[in-house]
Amino acid sequence: MRGHGGPGVLELREIDRPKPQPDEVLIRAVAAGVNPVDTQVRAGSWVLEEMGEPPMILGWDIAGTVEEVGGGVSEFAPGDRVFGMPQFPALGRCNAEYVVAPSRHIARTPDALSDEQAGALPLSGLTAWQALVDTAGVGKGDRVLIQAAAGGVGHLAVQIAKSRGARVIGTARADKHDFLRALGVDEPVDYSSGPIEEAVSDVDVVVDTVSEDDSGLIGSLATLKRGGVLVVIAGDLTDGVMQAAAQQDKRATEMLVSPDRVGLESLAALTDEGGLRVTVEESFPLEQVADAHQRLESGRVSGKLVLTV
Repeated sequence: MRGHGGPGVLELREIDRPKPQPDEVLIRAVAAGVNPVDTQVRAGSWVLEEMGEPPMILGWDIAGTVEEVGGGVSEFAPGDRVFGMPQFPALGRCNAEYVVAPSRHIARTPDALSDEQAGALPLSGLTAWQALVDTAGVGKGDRVLIQAAAGGVGHLAVQIAKSRGARVIGTARADKHDFLRALGVDEPVDYSSGPIEEAVSDVDVVVDTVSEDDSGLIGSLATLKRGGVLVVIAGDLTDGVMQAAAQQDKRATEMLVSPDRVGLESLAALTDEGGLRVTVEESFPLEQVADAHQRLESGRVSGKLVLTV
C-alpha cells in the first residue's frame, strides 16, 4: 500500500524475502483472509501508532507452510501447515508470498480446514472466541444475540456460541436467513425491519459487530436482561453508553482482538470436531487485492473473502 486512500493505492511490489529472527518462523503463504480492518487501515479511517506510516504491507490472516524457523523454535518445523494472526495490532504483513510470524502467534492447521478456510479463520475466529468465551463466558442455556450474524465474525460467532450450548439469535437481511439457519441460528431477525430492541429481548449476551454510534449500541443494550453483557467489536463505547448500561444494571465492554495460540488451537479443535465451518464466499489472487477490498466494502458478503498466493 503506497498511501492511504481508495483500493487503487494497493499495488504489488518486489521486496526482499524476510528472515525469521529468534522465536519466529518464516511462512510460505498460501491464503490470507481479507478483513474490515484491512480496508479501514487502507482508507486511513482506523490507524494505530503501532502500524506506522505507508508504504506498508496489509493483512493479518495467514495460512501456509513453514519454510524456515528461527533460533529457539522447537514446536514447528519446515513443512508444517500453520495458520495464525501475527502481530496485531502492529502490522502483520500477511498480503505477501512470505510472512514472518512469532511462533506464539500461529498454530497447526487442522486437517478439517482447506488452506483457504484456514487463511480466513484467524482474525475473525479469534475475535468471536475472545468475545464469547474469554469476555462474556457464554455457556449452556444462555440467549446470545449476534449482530451481523452472516458476516466474517458473525458466522463464526454463531457456531462458537452453539457449540457452548447457547440459544442464538442472529441479525441479517431476510435473504440471508437460510444461511443463518444452516449455521445453527435459532431465531433469525431482519435488522432492516425495525429497531432491534422491538424484535429481541431478554438476552444474556450481545456481540455487536456493526454499531458505530450510540443509537445502535443503546439498541443492542436494550435487548439485554439485567446482568447481561454487551461486547462491542466495531464501535467505541462512549460515556453515554456506559452510563446507560450502569443505570440498567448491565455490563458494556469493548474489545480488540489479540494474537492467541491457545485460542487458535481451540478453534482448530472445534473444526476437527465438526462444530465450526468456515464459509469462504469468494477467493481472489493476490494481484487482485484491490478487487477484494471493493467486494468487502460492498457490505454484502456472507462469511469471508480470501486472497490466494
